[in-house]
Parts: sequence; structure tokens; C-alpha cells
Amino acid sequence: MSQADSLPMRPLADTSPSAVVAGFVAMLTGYTSSLVLMFQAGQAAGLTTAQISSWIGALSIGMAICNIGLSLRYRVPVTVAWSTPGAALLVTSLAGVSYGEAIGAYITCAILVIICGVTGSFERLVRRLPASLAAALLAGILFKIGSEIFVAAQHQTALVLTMFFTYLISKRLSPRYAVLAALLVGTALAGILGLLDFSGFTPEIAVPVLTAPSFSLAATISIGIPLFIVAMTSQNMPGMAVLRADGYDVPASPLITTTGVASLLTAPFGCHGINLAAISAAICTGPHAHEDKNKRYTAAIWCGVFYGIAGIFAATLAALFHALPAALVLSIAALALLGSIGNGLAQAMKEPIERDAALITFMVTASGMSLLGIGSAFWGLVAGALTLLILNWRKA
Repeated sequence: MSQADSLPMRPLADTSPSAVVAGFVAMLTGYTSSLVLMFQAGQAAGLTTAQISSWIGALSIGMAICNIGLSLRYRVPVTVAWSTPGAALLVTSLAGVSYGEAIGAYITCAILVIICGVTGSFERLVRRLPASLAAALLAGILFKIGSEIFVAAQHQTALVLTMFFTYLISKRLSPRYAVLAALLVGTALAGILGLLDFSGFTPEIAVPVLTAPSFSLAATISIGIPLFIVAMTSQNMPGMAVLRADGYDVPASPLITTTGVASLLTAPFGCHGINLAAISAAICTGPHAHEDKNKRYTAAIWCGVFYGIAGIFAATLAALFHALPAALVLSIAALALLGSIGNGLAQAMKEPIERDAALITFMVTASGMSLLGIGSAFWGLVAGALTLLILNWRKA
């Protein structure tokens, strides 16, 4: 039994302002990454506003339950999210089938994920992944969104630079509250500059819309199987890499099984899949979430709380996110990820014999490439594993 397991679990006592902020930023990062893609896919498929709201609401409530439940169960910052590559896939594939067939494909995908979790096949694969490659994978995934702060500085120079230097000064004076200070100062400055626009924001509660599934070979091939592949390679595998890279040795099978069951139960309401998070997870597992590693699980719990609130008011999410300047959202997410990127690179380069393979993994993953419809996270692992095999095969 680990030291963390022997200590009493008191979520309210263990939490801190930095954990609350980390949970909020993780939620914010998760939604801004692909919320627009989901609206785009729904509109292309001719879904009603109520169906799209039900879709987002089902995802949010399912993610809230998984975040809170799994984090309390394992006392580890387990963070889940929907699949951004999956949402992108639906933009083009959802319009080609009926909505009932799409629901059937979601159910098929969820069942395949459950099978991977129950049989332990995914657990065995993750256990064989070298720590250096897992760390490089984490750094590569986070690098792209982390570097967006410098791109954002081209468009909102005053806002971004003010947040950046606020973060640096606060990190020197009080590292625990550096991200919180940057968020507060950035929001205040955005208001002063007239960048906040809440004119279109009206609170409205989402109503679940139940759709009966129907199953077809075409929908299974075009939606179900591709969703399963991107869920396992672009979400679940990087998600486990984030946990392992930050020192959380939680079993993979129960996590995968739980997210698969949650996906199965919420699919009839439009949920296309709940998976382990990667980018937003690193915000909750990193040092900015809490100075005590054993109390960072509270950041994931707060993320789940914010997921639940967002799910209840899913119909107003689009207006809310449009009210915040994109530069502010990108900047605060990037600042929250700096520690995790640095830790990932440091661990990836630690072993000289694995350094080349880790570097290749990082570069391919950070490139954002897509091949055969599969994202760069998977190909980064493949490239790193091949490099490791070729350079070190049969070496002492």
C-alpha cells in the first residue's frame, strides 16, 4: 500500500485555490479544444439545437461523474474528456448516415472500448511502454497548445504579455498561485480593453433528447470503428501516459472500462464517447494544481464539478465561450501546462540509451501529423518504438 493510500482522504480539506483554478482551466481547455467542431458536425448532419444541446449535456454529465468517481476511488487526478479527433471525424462522417445509425455506431465503439478494458489488453500494452517514450509523448502532446501563447501574442500583444509577465513574477513570489494571478489579471485587462462580450449569453438549461439506436454496416465502418481507433490511440493511450509520466501508477483497465460504460449509457442521448484526457489531464496532474502530489486529485474533482455545471447549462456554452477572447483562453491553458511540458522533456531525456527514441517520439507527436486518419500521438509512439528497437536491439 502506498503512502498516499494510507493517508485519510478529505477532498474539501485537501483542496486549495490552485486546485480549483486547475480544475476550471482543465474544463475550459477541454471545451475550447473542440466544442466548435461538435456544433459544426451537428449542423452539417441537420441536428436540431435541442439534439446538439443534449449531445453536449450528455458528454458533460458523463465526464463529471467519471472525473469525480474515479478520482475519489483511486485518489489520483483522473481526468476524462471527449475525443477531439473523434469530433473532427464526425464533421465529415455524421452527415452520411441517419442520426439513429450514428447512435448505434457510438454504442458499437463503447462496447469495443469496454472489451479492451475488461480483457486487460490495453493494460498490457501500456505496461510495456518505456517511461521515456511516455514522457516524450506527453511533452509532444502538450507542446503545440503550450506554444500557442506566442502565436496569440501576435494578435493580442498587451493582453498576452501582461498575463505572461504576471505569471513569471507570481511564480517567483508565490509559485502556487501563478496561474490564478495570470487568470485574474488577464480577465480584468480583457474587460478594460473591451474584449469581453456577454451580450449573447443567456443561461438556459439543457433538456436530454433520447434517440433510439439503429445499427448498420456503413455506420459501423465509417463512424464506429474509426471512433474506437482514435479513442484508444489519441485519447486513452496518451491519457495513461500523462498519469504515468507524472508518477501516478493507477491501473489502466478499470479506467478504460469505466469510460466505456459511461459512453455506452450516454450514447442514446448523443454522446459520441468519453475517454481519458491528455492535454487537460496534464493541467490537473502537474505541480500548478497542488504543491502536494497526493492532493492533486482534488483538481480533477473540481474539473468534474465544472463539467457538471457546464452540462446543465449546455445550451449556453457556445455563447459563453464566444464571450471570452481566444487569446485569454489559449494563454491561460499554455501557462498551466508549462510545468508539465518541462517535466516531460526532462524525464524523456533522462536515459541516454533511450534519448534518440524519446526525441523522435516528441517530434512526431508535436508535429500534429495525421496518417490513415490516425493522429500524431499514435504515430509518435510507433516512430519512437521503432527507433528504440533499431538502435538498441540485442544490445547489453
